[in-house]
Amino acid sequence: MRGRETRPHIGIFGRTNVGKSSFINAITGQDVSIVSDLAGTTTDPVNKSVELTGIGPVVLVDTAGFDDTSQLGELRANRTRKVLETIDAAILLIANNAISETEQALMDRFQSEAIPFLLVHNKSDLEIWQNACASIPHEVPVFDFSSVSHEDPWPLLRELKRIIPPSAFKRQPLVGDLVAYGDVVMMIVPIDLEAPEGRLILPQVQAIRDILDNDAIAIVLKEREVDVFLKKTGIEPSLVITDSSIFTKADAMIPKDIPLTGFSVMLARFKGDFDAYLEGTPKISELKDGDRILLLESCSHHTSCDDIGRVKIPRWISNFTGRNLHFEIVAGLDDIPGTIQDYSLVVQCGGCMVTRRQLVNRLQPARKAGIPVTNYGMAIAYVQGVYERAVAPFVNQEALEATYL
Repeated sequence: MRGRETRPHIGIFGRTNVGKSSFINAITGQDVSIVSDLAGTTTDPVNKSVELTGIGPVVLVDTAGFDDTSQLGELRANRTRKVLETIDAAILLIANNAISETEQALMDRFQSEAIPFLLVHNKSDLEIWQNACASIPHEVPVFDFSSVSHEDPWPLLRELKRIIPPSAFKRQPLVGDLVAYGDVVMMIVPIDLEAPEGRLILPQVQAIRDILDNDAIAIVLKEREVDVFLKKTGIEPSLVITDSSIFTKADAMIPKDIPLTGFSVMLARFKGDFDAYLEGTPKISELKDGDRILLLESCSHHTSCDDIGRVKIPRWISNFTGRNLHFEIVAGLDDIPGTIQDYSLVVQCGGCMVTRRQLVNRLQPARKAGIPVTNYGMAIAYVQGVYERAVAPFVNQEALEATYL
């Protein structure tokens, strides 16, 4: 099972009406984008989950024309530029043998941010590419392509597959590398006010699938059934994964010789900057009165009266430190208020709905500024006194002592 957040993300860029939507329809063989002669049909970046021949499942990010001169053009252009933080590779569409200063600047951005890309000279049924004076990096190919001539897209897709970083295809295990055939993994899943109606949350579903894919056995319980299960069955799990909000309860219920971690800690290793989290989490103990804490919640959801990010984590950190702290939360991928230097700590959610590139880029300004970073689960484990146990399944003891002590 590969969700949208674990598929390669490919950005499609180009001037207004250069044919981006027609191009997407042509390479997918489907009418997945609205095609119109009206300028500005695509107003915001739109993610489209598709299957590309020879590549497999990907997410195509159809962007607004970056030369949009409408009233909302600058806002749309800014959103298009933010797409660069989320993609693994890019396709820049050009036409009429022309590369403008704006397109040149975009190619420069691709290179400075290490985003591999290729150029597609669209509408080649009208005019083929022959601009020898264009300033294009020598390693970047230019493909003539016509979205209306039923042209075979395979040569272009073959090159696209070549430039997509291998890491974008690699399916990292969540916990599969920690278990063997027949091992039992227990998952403790509270059903409380924050639990979605009638379903499990994505990290829990992903963990179940990862366990099954690695020939182990998944047991899912609420916290009230843990003691009964252990006593009645006599089964000793090889690993226990709990919701971070009940770390203290789980730590008391699960024998100390059984490895215990949390879903958010699992995600921290899976797609976060785990080494940075290991380094940054203990800095919670160094917070001072008046420090500002930034909480980054990468997805948007309905909040409850006891929300984990807005209520519980600020309360737990404040109680642990005994300091008068100021907490600010940013949901989705919205801009961070002020400058990153205004904050003494950044706490990132698990990031279950975003790609690893999005999450790492989100934390990059803090990392560059030397601001400590952690994630929800690791911060909760730290202030509840179960940090060493929660991260132990994913690190060796020497590494743990180097960052924690």
